[in-house]
Amino acid sequence: MRRLPLILLATGILASATVLAADQPAGFWNTPVITGYGKIHYLPNAAYKPVANQTYRVAFSLTQATESPDQVNPSLDHVARTVNLYVAAGVPLDHLKFVAIVSSAATPLILNDAQYRAIYNVSNPNLPLIEKLRSAGVDVAVCGQAVAEHQFQYEWVDPHVTLALSALTTITTLEHQGYGLMQM
Repeated sequence: MRRLPLILLATGILASATVLAADQPAGFWNTPVITGYGKIHYLPNAAYKPVANQTYRVAFSLTQATESPDQVNPSLDHVARTVNLYVAAGVPLDHLKFVAIVSSAATPLILNDAQYRAIYNVSNPNLPLIEKLRSAGVDVAVCGQAVAEHQFQYEWVDPHVTLALSALTTITTLEHQGYGLMQM
Protein backbone atom coordinates (compact mmCIF):
# COMPACT_ATOMS: atom_id res chain seq x y z
CA MET A 1 0.00 0.00 0.00
CA ARG A 2 2.85 2.38 0.76
CA ARG A 3 4.57 1.71 -2.57
CA LEU A 4 2.20 3.86 -4.63
CA PRO A 5 3.06 7.11 -2.78
CA LEU A 6 6.79 6.31 -3.13
CA ILE A 7 6.39 5.61 -6.84
CA LEU A 8 4.50 8.88 -7.28
CA LEU A 9 7.15 10.77 -5.31
CA ALA A 10 9.96 9.22 -7.39
CA THR A 11 8.11 10.03 -10.62
CA GLY A 12 7.69 13.63 -9.48
CA ILE A 13 11.37 13.97 -8.62
CA LEU A 14 12.43 12.56 -12.00
CA ALA A 15 10.03 14.88 -13.82
CA SER A 16 11.39 17.87 -11.86
CA ALA A 17 14.97 16.90 -12.67
CA THR A 18 14.09 16.64 -16.35
CA VAL A 19 12.51 20.11 -16.33
CA LEU A 20 15.53 21.56 -14.49
CA ALA A 21 17.92 19.95 -16.97
CA ALA A 22 15.97 21.45 -19.86
CA ASP A 23 16.19 24.91 -18.23
CA GLN A 24 19.98 24.85 -17.94
CA PRO A 25 21.64 27.54 -20.02
CA ALA A 26 24.16 26.77 -22.73
CA GLY A 27 27.58 26.29 -21.19
CA PHE A 28 26.15 25.07 -17.89
CA TRP A 29 28.17 21.87 -18.27
CA ASN A 30 31.78 22.02 -19.44
CA THR A 31 34.87 19.88 -19.77
CA PRO A 32 37.84 22.19 -19.13
CA VAL A 33 40.72 19.69 -19.45
CA ILE A 34 39.46 16.31 -20.64
CA THR A 35 37.54 17.78 -23.54
CA GLY A 36 34.27 16.02 -24.29
CA TYR A 37 34.39 13.79 -21.20
CA GLY A 38 33.70 14.11 -17.49
CA LYS A 39 31.37 17.07 -17.74
CA ILE A 40 31.18 19.33 -14.71
CA HIS A 41 29.25 22.33 -13.47
CA TYR A 42 31.72 24.26 -11.38
CA LEU A 43 30.48 25.93 -8.19
CA PRO A 44 33.01 28.64 -7.22
CA ASN A 45 31.50 29.17 -3.75
CA ALA A 46 31.00 25.51 -2.84
CA ALA A 47 32.42 23.95 0.30
CA TYR A 48 35.28 21.43 0.36
CA LYS A 49 37.04 22.74 -2.71
CA PRO A 50 40.53 21.40 -3.41
CA VAL A 51 43.44 23.63 -2.40
CA ALA A 52 45.40 24.71 -5.45
CA ASN A 53 48.90 24.32 -3.99
CA GLN A 54 48.38 20.80 -2.61
CA THR A 55 49.15 17.53 -4.36
CA TYR A 56 46.35 14.97 -4.59
CA ARG A 57 47.01 11.23 -4.87
CA VAL A 58 44.01 9.12 -5.80
CA ALA A 59 43.75 5.48 -6.86
CA PHE A 60 40.49 4.87 -8.69
CA SER A 61 39.27 1.28 -8.63
CA LEU A 62 37.17 0.76 -11.78
CA THR A 63 35.18 -2.48 -11.57
CA GLN A 64 31.82 -1.79 -13.20
CA ALA A 65 30.90 -2.75 -16.76
CA THR A 66 29.26 -0.36 -19.17
CA GLU A 67 25.62 -0.89 -20.12
CA SER A 68 26.45 -1.19 -23.79
CA PRO A 69 29.77 -1.88 -25.54
CA ASP A 70 29.32 1.20 -27.74
CA GLN A 71 29.30 3.52 -24.69
CA VAL A 72 32.19 4.91 -22.67
CA ASN A 73 32.53 3.19 -19.33
CA PRO A 74 30.86 5.54 -16.80
CA SER A 75 33.55 4.92 -14.17
CA LEU A 76 36.25 5.98 -16.62
CA ASP A 77 34.19 9.08 -17.41
CA HIS A 78 34.07 9.84 -13.66
CA VAL A 79 37.86 9.79 -13.56
CA ALA A 80 37.76 12.48 -16.27
CA ARG A 81 35.17 14.38 -14.21
CA THR A 82 37.50 14.28 -11.22
CA VAL A 83 40.38 15.71 -13.26
CA ASN A 84 38.08 18.43 -14.62
CA LEU A 85 36.82 19.34 -11.13
CA TYR A 86 40.29 19.63 -9.60
CA VAL A 87 41.62 21.74 -12.46
CA ALA A 88 38.51 23.96 -12.43
CA ALA A 89 39.23 24.54 -8.73
CA GLY A 90 42.71 25.79 -9.64
CA VAL A 91 44.81 22.68 -9.00
CA PRO A 92 47.51 22.33 -11.68
CA LEU A 93 47.64 19.03 -13.54
CA ASP A 94 51.10 18.31 -12.17
CA HIS A 95 49.58 18.31 -8.65
CA LEU A 96 47.26 15.44 -9.59
CA LYS A 97 48.74 11.98 -9.07
CA PHE A 98 45.88 9.82 -10.33
CA VAL A 99 45.92 6.12 -11.16
CA ALA A 100 42.84 4.39 -12.58
CA ILE A 101 43.14 0.64 -12.06
CA VAL A 102 40.71 -1.40 -14.16
CA SER A 103 39.56 -4.87 -13.13
CA SER A 104 36.56 -7.15 -12.84
CA ALA A 105 33.65 -6.35 -15.18
CA ALA A 106 35.35 -3.13 -16.36
CA THR A 107 38.30 -5.03 -17.85
CA PRO A 108 37.15 -5.00 -21.52
CA LEU A 109 37.51 -1.21 -21.68
CA ILE A 110 41.31 -1.62 -21.99
CA LEU A 111 41.25 -3.76 -25.13
CA ASN A 112 42.91 -2.40 -28.25
CA ASP A 113 40.48 -1.45 -30.99
CA ALA A 114 41.03 -4.55 -33.14
CA GLN A 115 40.28 -6.96 -30.30
CA TYR A 116 37.37 -4.89 -28.95
CA ARG A 117 35.85 -4.78 -32.45
CA ALA A 118 36.34 -8.54 -32.87
CA ILE A 119 34.46 -9.21 -29.62
CA TYR A 120 31.79 -6.47 -29.62
CA ASN A 121 31.49 -5.51 -33.33
CA VAL A 122 32.10 -1.82 -32.52
CA SER A 123 35.16 0.38 -32.02
CA ASN A 124 36.33 0.72 -28.45
CA PRO A 125 34.71 4.00 -27.31
CA ASN A 126 37.03 4.18 -24.28
CA LEU A 127 40.30 4.58 -26.18
CA PRO A 128 39.97 8.30 -27.01
CA LEU A 129 39.24 9.00 -23.35
CA ILE A 130 42.16 6.85 -22.19
CA GLU A 131 44.47 8.83 -24.47
CA LYS A 132 43.17 12.14 -23.10
CA LEU A 133 43.56 10.93 -19.52
CA ARG A 134 47.12 9.82 -20.26
CA SER A 135 47.87 13.22 -21.80
CA ALA A 136 46.63 14.81 -18.56
CA GLY A 137 48.99 12.62 -16.53
CA VAL A 138 46.52 9.97 -15.38
CA ASP A 139 47.93 6.44 -15.40
CA VAL A 140 45.28 4.03 -16.68
CA ALA A 141 46.28 0.52 -15.63
CA VAL A 142 44.69 -2.89 -15.86
CA CYS A 143 44.81 -5.82 -13.47
CA GLY A 144 46.87 -8.55 -15.14
CA GLN A 145 44.86 -11.16 -13.25
CA ALA A 146 41.58 -9.78 -14.64
CA VAL A 147 43.00 -9.88 -18.17
CA ALA A 148 43.75 -13.58 -17.66
CA GLU A 149 40.35 -14.26 -16.03
CA HIS A 150 38.61 -12.74 -19.06
CA GLN A 151 40.76 -14.99 -21.26
CA PHE A 152 42.20 -11.97 -23.05
CA GLN A 153 45.74 -12.11 -24.39
CA TYR A 154 48.13 -9.58 -22.84
CA GLU A 155 48.99 -8.38 -26.35
CA TRP A 156 45.35 -7.25 -26.68
CA VAL A 157 45.81 -4.55 -24.01
CA ASP A 158 45.90 -1.12 -25.65
CA PRO A 159 49.43 0.37 -25.60
CA HIS A 160 48.15 3.44 -23.68
CA VAL A 161 47.25 1.17 -20.74
CA THR A 162 49.73 0.01 -18.09
CA LEU A 163 49.67 -3.73 -17.41
CA ALA A 164 49.81 -4.16 -13.61
CA LEU A 165 50.44 -7.37 -11.69
CA SER A 166 47.00 -7.08 -10.10
CA ALA A 167 44.47 -4.55 -8.89
CA LEU A 168 44.94 -5.90 -5.36
CA THR A 169 48.66 -5.22 -5.27
CA THR A 170 48.37 -1.93 -7.17
CA ILE A 171 45.80 -0.51 -4.77
CA THR A 172 47.63 -1.59 -1.61
CA THR A 173 50.97 -0.39 -2.96
CA LEU A 174 49.49 3.01 -3.84
CA GLU A 175 47.76 3.26 -0.46
CA HIS A 176 51.15 2.71 1.22
CA GLN A 177 52.40 5.63 -0.89
CA GLY A 178 49.67 7.92 0.46
CA TYR A 179 47.03 7.49 -2.23
CA GLY A 180 43.36 7.64 -1.27
CA LEU A 181 41.13 4.92 -2.71
CA MET A 182 38.05 5.85 -4.69
CA GLN A 183 35.82 2.91 -5.61
CA MET A 184 34.04 3.30 -8.93
